[in-house]
Amino acid sequence: MSAGFAEQYSGLLKDVFREQAQQQITQGADALTCADAYAEEGKPDFTLAFLLIMEADDEVKRELLARAYERRADLSEEKAEQFSQQYHRSFPLIGQEAQKDRATARKIREKQRVRKTTHLKALRMNPGI
Repeated sequence: MSAGFAEQYSGLLKDVFREQAQQQITQGADALTCADAYAEEGKPDFTLAFLLIMEADDEVKRELLARAYERRADLSEEKAEQFSQQYHRSFPLIGQEAQKDRATARKIREKQRVRKTTHLKALRMNPGI
């Protein structure tokens, strides 16, 4: 038996997103509507915050969270293409992050744990120090 949605994914969320979601709910926002809207915007952190607050089947929550990661991947690829045309060079790191987002979405749908990562990690400037 797999772990529940909250148990699997609550560790991925920073408190600032929880607080923001709770504030919107307190002001009368509907958690499902907000989660769906943030998923469409490609914002998995905000999507997850609302999914952890709301009462719904874990499968519904997994699908919304996976969709948020896929949408962010789509938007990243679109931005990379725009940058490529604008600056006449490729942007492979953006493509790599999009691939990671797609892999994360796949893992979520398969009910697997995902690692807590930062989007577009900073490069170490002085690796020898």
